[in-house]
Amino acid sequence: MKKFFKFIVRTILVLFVLINIITAFHAYKFTHFYDAGETVIKKVEDKTGWDKTKDALFGIDAIKQQNIEADSAFEKIVLKTKDGIQLQGWYIKTGGIAKGTVVMFHGHGSKKSSVLHESAGFRNFGYNTFLLDFRAHGNSGGNTCTIGYNESEEVKLAYDFIKNKGEKNIVLWGISMGAATITKAMNDYSLEPSKIILEMPFASILQAASGRIKMMGLPGQPLASFITFWGGAEHGFWAFNMKPAEFAKKITVPALLQWGKNDPRVQQEETTAVYESLAGKKQLVVYETAGHESLCDKEHDKWMASVGNFLNQ
Repeated sequence: MKKFFKFIVRTILVLFVLINIITAFHAYKFTHFYDAGETVIKKVEDKTGWDKTKDALFGIDAIKQQNIEADSAFEKIVLKTKDGIQLQGWYIKTGGIAKGTVVMFHGHGSKKSSVLHESAGFRNFGYNTFLLDFRAHGNSGGNTCTIGYNESEEVKLAYDFIKNKGEKNIVLWGISMGAATITKAMNDYSLEPSKIILEMPFASILQAASGRIKMMGLPGQPLASFITFWGGAEHGFWAFNMKPAEFAKKITVPALLQWGKNDPRVQQEETTAVYESLAGKKQLVVYETAGHESLCDKEHDKWMASVGNFLNQ
C-alpha cells in the first residue's frame, strides 16, 4: 500500500511538471510573434504527424502579419512607448469637415489594415480615423504581446496623439483584444473619450485562454489557469488581473458593446458580464450570424445601422 501511494504521488508530480512545461511553451507561443523569415511556418496540409504533435505539445508558431496599405490617402504616424518600442499608425481624414476622430485598435495576431473596412464606415459617417498597430503586430516594433496588459499604454499614446491635435470628439473603437485593451486603458489612465465602441472583448485573460484551448478540442480548465500564469510570468506581470469586466465598472461614457452569437472564443456570459459592468449609458447589439470576426464584414448593413445610430445619439 505504501509503495502504491508513493507511485501515485510520483505520477502526480510528474504530470504536474509536464503540464507546466507544456503550458509554458503554449503561453510563449500565444504571446510571441516571429518576424518574417525568422522561422518556417508550414501550411496545415504540409504538416507531418510529428509537426502536429509538436504543435499540440509546444504551441503554434505565429508570424507578425504585414499590413496591406490603405487605398485612401493617409499620414504615417510613429509613436514610442516608455520602453522604447516604436508603434506605427495611420491617420486617415474624411472628406470635408470632420465630426470627430475614431481611434481604432485591432485584435490579437492581427494588424491595423484588418480594420480598414470599419475605418471606411466611420469616414462615411464623417469621422477621421486613426489606426494603430499594437506592439509585436503589423509594422510596430517588438515581438511579445501581453494580450492588452501593457498595450493599454499604447491606447493612451494614440488617444493623446489625437487629443493633442485639438480634437474634442474622440471615439475609441476596438475589436477583441483591442476592445479589452481599451477598458484597461480607461481604468489605468482615466481617459475621457466622448464614446467607446467595444466589439467582442473577453471578460478576463483567463476566460480568453479557456476559449482558445476549447477551440483546440481540449478542456478549458485547468489548462487555462496554467497558460494564464505562465503568459504573465514570462513577461513580468500578473495576468489574472487582466479583467475587462472589472475595468468596465469605471467606464461612464456612452458605450456600444457588440458581439457575434456564434463566437467560439468569447462566450455570452462574458459579454453579459462586461455589459452589466459598464457604468454609463450603454447598448448591446448581438449579430445573429457572426462569430469571432469582423462584424462590419459579416453583417455590414446591421453594423452600419447600429454604429451610425450610436454615433448620432
